Amino acid sequence: MPLRFPRSIERAVARSILSLPPPVLRRAVGAEVRSPDGLRLDLQLQALLRLIEAFNVPPFTGGDVAQARRELDRTAPTLDLDPEPGVAAYDRTIPGADGPLRARVYTPAGARGLSPGLVFFHGGGWVVGSLDSHDRVVRALAGRAGAVAVSVDYRLAPEHPFPAAPRDAIAATRWILASAAALGIDASAVAVGGDSAGGNLSAVVSQALRGERLRPAFQLLVYPGTDLTRSLPSHALFPDSYFLGKEAGDWYLGLYLPDASAARDPLGSPLFASDLSGLAPALVITAGFDPLRDEGRAYAEKMRAAGTEVEQVCFEGQMHGFLMLGGAIDDAARAVDLAVDRLRRALRGRAA
Repeated sequence: MPLRFPRSIERAVARSILSLPPPVLRRAVGAEVRSPDGLRLDLQLQALLRLIEAFNVPPFTGGDVAQARRELDRTAPTLDLDPEPGVAAYDRTIPGADGPLRARVYTPAGARGLSPGLVFFHGGGWVVGSLDSHDRVVRALAGRAGAVAVSVDYRLAPEHPFPAAPRDAIAATRWILASAAALGIDASAVAVGGDSAGGNLSAVVSQALRGERLRPAFQLLVYPGTDLTRSLPSHALFPDSYFLGKEAGDWYLGLYLPDASAARDPLGSPLFASDLSGLAPALVITAGFDPLRDEGRAYAEKMRAAGTEVEQVCFEGQMHGFLMLGGAIDDAARAVDLAVDRLRRALRGRAA
């Protein structure tokens, strides 16, 4: 039976261990770990995986969906960033494809007039994840980039399988762009972004809206799922990844995509779109030990070949989900800083 402590204790213990000097941490965790293709696992992440093993922390996927959702919401903030100061937030409803959706609007301190915007979609395999699980990351992006962020609580499987999530994401983004001024956002300076399933939805939204008058000006795609066939090599290289192994992937897709023949539909697998021209500039962040690594890289390369301005950055020592570890893993904090910098650069000067 897994041990459970108050989150504040879990956070303090993990952060104190992971902040040890590298030589001390190396002696504690043992020899370095390398991937089958020669990448070196980040030392802090190696230590975290040892802690997870020592405390018998089970993966939150599999089994009861409601329990998995509660577990992610409980554990996500444990090693995430500290709450960003000065960011005001409120919840509201916005239109989705088939009815109202919950959303959380984040306004950075000192915002005046119309600010750049960010439409954010959380990760979680289209099955778990929520406004709460990703609250700290979105607060950091909004506060540090000086953008009004709208985090969208799209419908989840299995209650709402594919294509409910992409339809909601497209409808919500259209509404946010059309209602931007009322939200304090300049519609000409809006990015769309998310991690994992949220990166997938952001890519789909960008494709769907590229020919419209109001469309995203930038894409922030963090280890996005772009190929639901899972046929690229990195899936075979990392079948036992703690944060997204094969069993977890089977569970997510079994609930989200019950009709496997839809795996090549560009609404679910943006990599299979025949035309990627005319898309907004993009930052694609991938992780070296992530089963989704190669499909993120393939999507970046395909966008670039179609004429889209793309920056693709691989954090080679990290695993899927590392963005949520910014309070303890240095690479995660650096990834957030990178995202903030690119958002500011892309949207600066476009806002009124």
